Amino acid sequence: MSSAAAYRFEVEFVPRIAAILASHFGPAVRVDVVPGEGRGHPTRVRVQGVPSELRHPYAYPLNLSLTWDVDEVERLMAPGGEARFEHYLEAIVRKMTSWETARPVDFASRTQGEPEVLLGGLDFEG
Repeated sequence: MSSAAAYRFEVEFVPRIAAILASHFGPAVRVDVVPGEGRGHPTRVRVQGVPSELRHPYAYPLNLSLTWDVDEVERLMAPGGEARFEHYLEAIVRKMTSWETARPVDFASRTQGEPEVLLGGLDFEG
């Protein structure tokens, strides 16, 4: 991915993803944009939270990072990319269910089965 595309993704797209997630979770969960640090260290969204007082299906508090596939990011820069991204933002809360089935994560209780979880190579399909 070009450095221009990486920069644009980091400043224009990722903050909008983080805002949707922060809005969904509310104050019990911290959502941050972590800037990319070059090859092998892409821009990511970090989601951290203290377990809820209810049930705890997993032993560790919520501590996960989200990254997106490089080719998917490049496609956002092409014509129609902004509309595709808007559709993704509308679907992101629904996509969380598939993220839970892919890894040992329970967003409702804010717990997970490993100390840190990476949901990487994500796409922008709605």
